[in-house]
Amino acid sequence: MQKNLVIVESPAKAKTIEKFLGKDFKVMSSYGHIRDLKAKEFSVEIENNYTPQYVIPDEKKKLVAELNAAAKKAETVWLASDEDREGEAISWHLSEVLKLQPEKTKRIVFHEITKNAILHAIETPRSIDIHLVDAQQARRVLDRIVGFELSPILWRKVKPALSAGRVQSVAVRLIVEREREINDFVSEASFRVIAGFTLPDGSTLLKAELNRRLQTKEEVNAFLESCRNASFTIDDITKKPVKKSPAPPFTTSTLQQEAARKLGYSVSQTMMVAQRLYESGLITYMRTDSVNLSDLALGTAKETILETYGQKYHKARKYTTKSKGAQEAHEAIRPTYISHTEISGTAQEKKLYELIRKRTIACQMADAELERTTISVDISGKKEKFTAVGEVLTFDGFLQVYRESVDEEHEKEQENGLLPAVNLHDVLALNDIVATERFTQRPPRYTEASLVRRMEELGIGRPSTYAPTIQTIQNREYVEKGDREGVERQYTMITLANGIIRETRKQEIAGADRNKLIPSDIGMVVNDFLTMYFPHVLDYNFTATVEKGFDAIADGEMNWTDVIDHFYTIFHPIVETVSAVKTEHKVGERELGIDPKTGNPVFVKIGRFGPVVQLGAANPEDKTSPKPQFASLMKGQSIETITLEEALKLFDLPRTLGEYEGKNVVAAVGRFGPFLRHDNKFTSIPKGMNPLTITLDEAILLIDEKRQKDEKRHIKTFDEDPELGIMNGRFGPYIAYKGSNYKIPKTVKSPEALTLEEAMKIVSSAGEKPASKKKKSTKKS
Repeated sequence: MQKNLVIVESPAKAKTIEKFLGKDFKVMSSYGHIRDLKAKEFSVEIENNYTPQYVIPDEKKKLVAELNAAAKKAETVWLASDEDREGEAISWHLSEVLKLQPEKTKRIVFHEITKNAILHAIETPRSIDIHLVDAQQARRVLDRIVGFELSPILWRKVKPALSAGRVQSVAVRLIVEREREINDFVSEASFRVIAGFTLPDGSTLLKAELNRRLQTKEEVNAFLESCRNASFTIDDITKKPVKKSPAPPFTTSTLQQEAARKLGYSVSQTMMVAQRLYESGLITYMRTDSVNLSDLALGTAKETILETYGQKYHKARKYTTKSKGAQEAHEAIRPTYISHTEISGTAQEKKLYELIRKRTIACQMADAELERTTISVDISGKKEKFTAVGEVLTFDGFLQVYRESVDEEHEKEQENGLLPAVNLHDVLALNDIVATERFTQRPPRYTEASLVRRMEELGIGRPSTYAPTIQTIQNREYVEKGDREGVERQYTMITLANGIIRETRKQEIAGADRNKLIPSDIGMVVNDFLTMYFPHVLDYNFTATVEKGFDAIADGEMNWTDVIDHFYTIFHPIVETVSAVKTEHKVGERELGIDPKTGNPVFVKIGRFGPVVQLGAANPEDKTSPKPQFASLMKGQSIETITLEEALKLFDLPRTLGEYEGKNVVAAVGRFGPFLRHDNKFTSIPKGMNPLTITLDEAILLIDEKRQKDEKRHIKTFDEDPELGIMNGRFGPYIAYKGSNYKIPKTVKSPEALTLEEAMKIVSSAGEKPASKKKKSTKKS
């Protein structure tokens, strides 16, 4: 009989833990949850006090049987899933499904996978915390209720196959509202005025900025005119010391934000890499909103700092968690062994580890010390002053190790660096004054990182939900991470130099965005519908209150069914009322005006495959009346901002460009974007080209390029079976057959020499498990 069975939720974690335990311990993995609510059924008994109906998925039944057999043989079963609510629920489900006896079952938790932590956990076991389980169960049940009751309404009112989620819908609302702020934003111009002076030594230069912005060209010209014969004197020099303190150690959200800014990682990518580091025993638990560090961590950080940088660089700091109900782990994210400067692993793992280690060390280092100097330049006869600000780093402190990045909405114009030595009452020689027209900036679109920060500020979601929420709204195509081309903008520069005032016009690109979260038309329409009919569900304060309810359940202060019942008694009647509402137009439909050629109305709306323009209205009573025409919107167009003129142009598509090789070349727009059709083959029209303006010569080039690529991609085809082919892929040759891809064994040295029989044998031997299959987007019911 096996003395001890330890069950964890991932094989990587099992592998690491196994190294620390002796031969009396067997470590197995549950591969996450072993049971859940039924995938395509409601699975919540409303009348029976919201009892969830859990099932073991078919793909987990064999694993459960293996765990069951091992548990029966063991004297003691140790449930060692993660220490957050999700981990507690995994342990509870294991206990229930495997019918574990309380006297032979022990729950152990640890927030780092090190030998000391594991052995300490085994010495201090506890029972399953049913309050944490209830908090997880409440979230799961509430989200199921919202998803299953809202989604059918969206199918009928907006578009089939849509779905809604409680936190996801609120996240989409944030992005939609920001997009509308941008669309409504009106930029205001003003002039930033910078003067260049020469000091009395005749060679040293000083740049200084006017202490206010000028609003109009007339004001600028009047000011420059008054400066032609003015004298400029240094009338004040102030120096004051400034200290900068390091940022606290990482929580889940700050790690996600900083990894996005410094490493370019997406939120889900950061969590995936951090999970691997945790399961390998290299960092502490990565789902946490605590900034606390253990005494051991503080001690090892101090040792590292003293050894590497010296006593004056160390400053002990104790951080306390501000967020209410910090419910995940009880320590910040840090390396398990701070003294380890390097780790083995992938390039991504090494970069993230280095980021975490540097941040942890920096938070225990001394403040950086600077001296800020402000020089004021008096203009004779004027109230205004020119000022120059400079900073000198007198002691680098924590900046020796780490400097925190900022998002664009927190960026400030850079101040001057080092200023030259000057004396009070120095008279300066004017070189030039340049007034540059600047514009107020629109609110920035959210990045994944800045959305996480905003959600955290509003109390929406928790460390374990940020990444899945942001991934889900992109998977559902309510939001896309994309680019926006800027627009060309003219600005004015007015210069005073050598007593002459000159005005010049220049151009710049404004409003360009890269890798930002942008709502789709469907996302905007769904948001508007939910905001109109379910304002309670999409209210930020209400969503935060629900999260606090989960925290109260976890703390044992509230019963989970009471929290659900309070929500359901408000929510369900609204669902019934909205289901009965009949609308004249489909949700999101907007009339743009009348087509001058036909006199028919022109609408934009969400169609079966996305946003479309509709020309003409259907008349069910008159079967002889012409049917409406439809045209898909092009990428970059939105039903919210498209004009009547732009909409009517779409009906010029499909357009025939001419003939090539005796067959017509047609440009059109489909559900996946603009394309060319020639000889029953399709070629995508790339970004930067427009199907309304593309020429025949440009189209022929694209068609020929695609042919060449296809020829290189096809290593071999078989006339006897056109569905079978040997292809060239990113990772080498493979077999494609009936929409599935199959690996070619390494023993095959010349894939191009494979016969039909040999290729089919490889397909047959692969059985039911091809290397990959073309993915279909799945929607949550």
